Amino acid sequence: MEYSTSDLCDHFADVVDVLEPMFINFGGQPSFSGRITTVKCFENNEQIQDVLQQDGTGRVLLIDGGGSTRRALVDIDLAELAVENNWQGIIVYGAVRHVDELEESDIGIQAIASIPVAADSSGSGEVGIPVNFAGVSFYEDDFVYADSTGIIISAEELILEEDSEDN
Repeated sequence: MEYSTSDLCDHFADVVDVLEPMFINFGGQPSFSGRITTVKCFENNEQIQDVLQQDGTGRVLLIDGGGSTRRALVDIDLAELAVENNWQGIIVYGAVRHVDELEESDIGIQAIASIPVAADSSGSGEVGIPVNFAGVSFYEDDFVYADSTGIIISAEELILEEDSEDN
């Protein structure tokens, strides 16, 4: 389903937080939303792969990579795994790689940069914990809405009613 973060901000200004404008669309779906699953890791993607192997129906993976742009936390293999397991999108406070392939994938992906260097495939990380970046705190099961204009979050699901005058 497509969302307009601008329209959502207009209607729900009192219940949304807006991320600082630092993210770039890299995926094939420019608009995506869902409940947040958080992963905090630094320059390694072992936890990311573990989470993406789970059913992601209605969910968006939010990765706090510490803002590092030295190694790509998400590549085409992880994007394909996410699509296979029904994830709606991935937001990376860090970098991605395989940009041309990501643009062809059937998932929304936003990150702060791209770099060809792969992440380490082993290392530590934490899943399901509160994280903070881009001026916003994220909690497991918050709702996130992303499009080309920006990214917003809310503790509750945001639903725009159809204009009743059109019926």
